[in-house]
Amino acid sequence: MKRRFALAGLFVFANIAVAEPIDVSLINLIATPADFDGKQVRVKGFARVEFEGNAIYLHRDDYLYGITKNGIWLDLEKASNKSAASADKRYVLIEGVFSMKEQGHFGMWSGSIKHITRIQPWLARR
Repeated sequence: MKRRFALAGLFVFANIAVAEPIDVSLINLIATPADFDGKQVRVKGFARVEFEGNAIYLHRDDYLYGITKNGIWLDLEKASNKSAASADKRYVLIEGVFSMKEQGHFGMWSGSIKHITRIQPWLARR
């Protein structure tokens, strides 16, 4: 009996782990965070990778003018250094799990994306 429950639990976990991320705009994440809390999401925006400031913003100007509430903290702890570095100061596509409660360094952002599984440049550098 225990074995059946263990196998059933493993099956459920495997289905959750391979779930397709939800395509969502940063605007929707910021405006309705409870709708996406704990869910695998895919977003696009301007990324900045820096000490105590890893984040994805709606626009480059939001970063330049320090409008952190127009951004989401990025927990890059598990992301590869190479992919994180390639995202810096670029528009990127990011996939990971959204958290409305964790808001980054000093709670300055409008949530966070953790367990990041994908970071890739979205537009070419200009």
